[in-house]
Amino acid sequence: MYPFTPGSYAPRNGWYVAAFIEEIGEALLSRWILNQPVVLYRKADGTAVAVEGRCPHRHFPLGESKRIGDAIQCGYHGITFDAAGKCTFVPSQTNIPGVYTIKSYKLVERGLWAWIWPGDPDKADESLIPTLDEIGFTLPGMIPSAFYSMHVNGRYQLLNDNLLDLTHLGYLHGTSIGTPDDAATPEERDLNERRLSSRRYMYDTPQPPLHMENTDYRGPIDRISGMDFFFPGFHSGIGEQRYPRDHARAGDVIGTSRVWHAVTPATKTTCNYFFALSATTQERLDRARISLKPVLDEDSFATEQIEKIITTMDELPPELMLKSDTTAVQGRRILQAMMDKERAESAATTKERDHEPV
Repeated sequence: MYPFTPGSYAPRNGWYVAAFIEEIGEALLSRWILNQPVVLYRKADGTAVAVEGRCPHRHFPLGESKRIGDAIQCGYHGITFDAAGKCTFVPSQTNIPGVYTIKSYKLVERGLWAWIWPGDPDKADESLIPTLDEIGFTLPGMIPSAFYSMHVNGRYQLLNDNLLDLTHLGYLHGTSIGTPDDAATPEERDLNERRLSSRRYMYDTPQPPLHMENTDYRGPIDRISGMDFFFPGFHSGIGEQRYPRDHARAGDVIGTSRVWHAVTPATKTTCNYFFALSATTQERLDRARISLKPVLDEDSFATEQIEKIITTMDELPPELMLKSDTTAVQGRRILQAMMDKERAESAATTKERDHEPV
């Protein structure tokens, strides 16, 4: 499925953000993740859990059901499942069939986020979750804050592509956070087994309009803009502005921030989008919470409009790539390799099972 090979749309064996921690409470929180309904909630002891959101009896959504202690009771026929997914009560009979279970997902709370592993539970290695240090969460003097939890009517990879190609900042976001130099400045890239990084170092460049909200200075600046993509759906961004080299305060920081974009497949053609930001003061956070919402809406708009095109056309022509697409293409290839590996491992397991002696 575009832009991947037929049958591929997202890796399953990876840590995705299921929710901001602050979203999970006593009430049942429904969320689609990799084409599966999931329910998140906190047990009485405060532990956050994630279970399948479908009753195996008649497929009623468990997110539209109710809590009975730490269990969920299906709102249709009263069948009840504990936080581990085991069926504990069937009102119409005393015997509980062994097949009456729902899936329980591994869920890890770290930083602002609750991370879920939708794939093979035996492969759920917590060390694969980005550490707080490597995403800039623990920088001294910075205040991290969860901003927006959004549902976008476009496939997950469209938002990944958006975040891997920041040349759009000066045009889609030209009245807010970008300038044409975001496209004109060459990238510096770095790749390791955990993440793909991109940086642009802009010198004596105009300030983006929103950046001037936090300073009285109106002249050109030296600026760093970049993103670290942690596979398969977490982007950690850096923004830093300094006085230019010919200024009396050359090198002094005017403003700095860290942004975090988590992109999680909901269905095959929709996604969950979580945006968070870290700034030096609560005042800056409060202003950014208001000023950046239209920026995120622009990204959602672009994603949804592209989804309409690629979903509706009888035949989708090939993309005409540019040099600036290098990072996005690398990101696509990494995700495709993850999906190819999953498919090969699944085929090998099936072959081994089919050849087991009866």
